[in-house]
Amino acid sequence: MAGTGIVMKEHRAIVALGSNLGDRVAYLRHGIGHLPKVLAQSQVFETDPVGGPENQGPYLNMVAVIATELDPYALLRRLLQIEAEAHRERVVRWGPRTLDLDLLFWDDAVIESEELVVPHPRYAERRFVLEPLSEVAPEHCPSEWRDRLPAYGVYPRGPLEQLPLGSVIA
Repeated sequence: MAGTGIVMKEHRAIVALGSNLGDRVAYLRHGIGHLPKVLAQSQVFETDPVGGPENQGPYLNMVAVIATELDPYALLRRLLQIEAEAHRERVVRWGPRTLDLDLLFWDDAVIESEELVVPHPRYAERRFVLEPLSEVAPEHCPSEWRDRLPAYGVYPRGPLEQLPLGSVIA
């Protein structure tokens, strides 16, 4: 706030992004473009769907490190707003989605509430999160995760800005 003498502290947060409906690249670009200050972003990985209903299309996944003045609950609300702007519908748990934004980390905080759990409770079990996370924040990856998790189903596709739009999946 200008002129009030209040100094807002900037926090470091890490957000996972995923999409497997519609123009997946466009939805990831929407997500990245609407996040607070992006400090780093991984390349995009195409991944087989994990969990949820059968016959889902493959996901595009990536991770971004951001700087934000928002507290973790306000940041969660902002992430949900960005998903809604991307026409995200929550019909089936772990079902297909236009855009999924998961708050993985907020500073070094440990939060366990009904609304929010940080670090994200399943991030260390998901290669589709750990591969991109290892590019931008390897210190958050558990040791020996590459040996522990199956090596299939996660394929590097390159930087988001170099991927063509129109990778549409219904």
